[in-house]
Amino acid sequence: MRMLRWIVLLSALCGQAQAACNWPAWEQFKKEYVSTEGRVIDTSDARKITTSEGQSYALFFALAANDREMFATLLNWTQNNLAEGSLREHLPAWLWGKKGDNEWTVLDTNSASDSDVWIAWTLLEAGRLWKNDDYTATGKALLAKIAEGEVVKVPGLGLMLLPGRVGFAEEKHWRFNPSYFPPQVAQYFSRFGAPWTTLRDTNLKLLMETAPKGFSPDWVGYDKTHGWQVKAADVIGSYDAIRVYLWIGMMHDADPQKAPLLKRFNAMAAQTVKQGLPPEKVAIATGKVTGNGPVGFSASLLPFLQNRDAQAAQRQRVADNFPGADAYYNFVLTLFGQGWDQHRFRFNARGELLPDWGQECASSH
Repeated sequence: MRMLRWIVLLSALCGQAQAACNWPAWEQFKKEYVSTEGRVIDTSDARKITTSEGQSYALFFALAANDREMFATLLNWTQNNLAEGSLREHLPAWLWGKKGDNEWTVLDTNSASDSDVWIAWTLLEAGRLWKNDDYTATGKALLAKIAEGEVVKVPGLGLMLLPGRVGFAEEKHWRFNPSYFPPQVAQYFSRFGAPWTTLRDTNLKLLMETAPKGFSPDWVGYDKTHGWQVKAADVIGSYDAIRVYLWIGMMHDADPQKAPLLKRFNAMAAQTVKQGLPPEKVAIATGKVTGNGPVGFSASLLPFLQNRDAQAAQRQRVADNFPGADAYYNFVLTLFGQGWDQHRFRFNARGELLPDWGQECASSH
């Protein structure tokens, strides 16, 4: 009888370990947004589009969840459909979907560096954590492709990561997106030498110098003669910029860039405390805010807010208004912000992933 009790207790404990390893929100995301072939579908567009961004985020969540099978499926679809069969040889196209009546294909061949850096980082970390040399080699090759195709020297700034291969660099004018290069990912890549050591520092410049009132813009121009173009009324921070606060919040406290960044962007934290929830849009030149941000904005600020009460209010809002099957972007922001808040993953000071797999999870594959 005693032996039977022990067996029941042990099986209950094992069940708990497996349950702790399971990430219900990720399982829900897979069910609602990921096809059996491994493409993330954004249903808000009639063409049922897939972006390289969506693929890169899903790869991250699969790695954080120790979901090796889904990781391989996502990677396979991404390579075959966005990268002409090889991420070692091609930067992925950023947009894929329905063209005309019945053709499914790449809709825009340009690249998007935000997804490219995430894919490279995720491959390198999957290689390290899962001891997979193929992932490591592909990650390194993709990183070299990014350096070759998306890095440019800007007078007065130095080497910068462009948002994509085409369309962002003119002779005297450049366009950047501050949310495209998470500082912890920039920190991670610095181990690979040039140009990444420089890019880590110029990325910090981009973040710090384009936020005169403590809010980050979605997009910002840089002019060879006049510098950053942040004074125009149409320079706003909204759906792209929310990721800036998310990335900063998830940085390790020992990363030397974190404290100055938190200080620079304290206005967003203060506004959220005052308003009760994050603003939807901010005029960069004046700091004037309009609207209430959606639930994904609240999730994004969970790692960023240093005020416990404000954090608790956003946590409750996320719990009460969890995104559904028609809110791709809110859902990915929530997986990042709430996932971090639930200690499902962390980044260390070197920008490496610290997943919360536990022994049962690690040995269950």
